[in-house]
Amino acid sequence: MIYRMTLAATLSAALLGTSITANSQQNVAAGVSSAAYTAPDEAWRTVDPENLMIIETKYGAIGVELYPEIAPNHVKQIKALTRQGFYDDVPFHRVIKGFMNQTGDGSKGDGTGDSDLPDIPPEFEFKRTADMAFHAIRKVKIGQSNIGVGFYKALPIASQPTVDSFITKVDSVEAFGLHCKGVTSMARTSDPTSANSQFFLMRAKAERLNKTYSIWGSTVMGHEYLDKPLIGTIGETPDWIPDRMDKVRIAADMPENERPNVQVLRAEHAAFKGWLETQKKADGTLPEVCDLSVPTRKF
Repeated sequence: MIYRMTLAATLSAALLGTSITANSQQNVAAGVSSAAYTAPDEAWRTVDPENLMIIETKYGAIGVELYPEIAPNHVKQIKALTRQGFYDDVPFHRVIKGFMNQTGDGSKGDGTGDSDLPDIPPEFEFKRTADMAFHAIRKVKIGQSNIGVGFYKALPIASQPTVDSFITKVDSVEAFGLHCKGVTSMARTSDPTSANSQFFLMRAKAERLNKTYSIWGSTVMGHEYLDKPLIGTIGETPDWIPDRMDKVRIAADMPENERPNVQVLRAEHAAFKGWLETQKKADGTLPEVCDLSVPTRKF
């Protein structure tokens, strides 16, 4: 099976020019530093170890928070494969500068494989209920709707305002994740129902992927390692030796003394607004949502 490799090539050709600017890199670096913003202990949320995926690489560990409330089928499959050891010693078979690191095809390691588990239906959008705290940093008009752009937990999303649920007399509003740096999303073919095991970690924003690929997590630890995997593509880059995911685990399965305790600044806490104030540019405006990264800390 070569379709996922072929799809990646198509996407990379279309999006190779997509990259974050030097100013964006500076904002992202500030956002992920625990020293960048000080907040009281009650302003921090501890990531559930059952929903924390730890990807060990030779550069360091990358921690991805999983969102079963957003993409339940994808998270279920990612967890199952992780617990099978499916992702251990698997290369990043396609790494595109200014785009993404793709991996996850199991023992083949050349971009043509997947798992024995069933393919997954798309989860491009999700229903955001009132208890899913959302902090909008700006609003945009799409058709007749006002759409907020901001953060749910550590994930950049676009969402209808909560008040719309009262107008429509339903208990949720439409929302979708944004493909910004640090976001994890599922690879697939041109068939939206073909996602299986391969996924990619974003190295930069790629707006064209929004609402067409299923986002299931975001990086909350090791953000600085996203740009480390060596650039290349198996079968296309001569003499390229790809970097690998050495071991992948769900944090809840790790011995307690090895398990990282990762905390994320709460979007619903006043400290979050205070942090946004520190991110404003010289003209008093905030950067684009993909040029921000919610503060995290690790114990």
